Amino acid sequence: MDLTLKVWRQKNAKEKGHFETYKVKGISPDSSFLEMLDILNEQLITEGMDPVAVEKGCKSSGPVSFDHDCREGICGACSLYINGRAHGPDDEVTTCQLHMRKFKDGDTITIEPWRSKGFPVIKDLVVDRQAFDKILQAGGYVSVRTGGVPDANAIPIKRENAEESMDGAACIGCGACVATCKNGSAMLFVAARVSSLALLPQGKVEAARRAKAMVAKMDELGFGSCTNTRACEMECPKHITVGHIARLNREYLSAKFKD
Repeated sequence: MDLTLKVWRQKNAKEKGHFETYKVKGISPDSSFLEMLDILNEQLITEGMDPVAVEKGCKSSGPVSFDHDCREGICGACSLYINGRAHGPDDEVTTCQLHMRKFKDGDTITIEPWRSKGFPVIKDLVVDRQAFDKILQAGGYVSVRTGGVPDANAIPIKRENAEESMDGAACIGCGACVATCKNGSAMLFVAARVSSLALLPQGKVEAARRAKAMVAKMDELGFGSCTNTRACEMECPKHITVGHIARLNREYLSAKFKD
């Protein structure tokens, strides 16, 4: 496959970014999207070191910076906006799970970082996602003393509650919900984290404080409000539903009424 790539380049958070166009050739349809970017970077490094290529007018601005870690759809680091969709033109996958067979030979692919006030660009396609960590630190935990390791069946929990809690815990914090939402809202992420604890006995002790603290921190960090367009649900690689947002709203309002 021969492709044209329009890639967002930005030196740092303070400088203005711009798109640069690159050509890559001979890409295997079985390659992952990140492997294709690796090939592009090898090409850019070679052009920058090759005096003949420089004489022919090849302008290399250095390899493209992009985030990745596990490359198995687990860590959520591979946060790219591809052809107007978070994680690209496939459903329920992260960018590292996206394969080039989803594109056609000769395609032009536009690659951008997440666009959100809460996720400032660090360099090129890398954004600062520490905001999610700060939201979790505000209340996404339990502080009970467990002592020794208890038996798995020591605390009876309804099966439907356990399964729904695990659905919320499946969130990998990639930020696709924020990047997709027209308001840049982080409600689906916060709701998933609240649900994963609100449905379990261990999470009841701090339930009221948790909902208020996490929503307050989300607002403080510049994320927008939820207007129920459900775009976040459509692009979530783990298919976390907006039903969790309904639970977050109930938890939050309940806590406010108690105040």
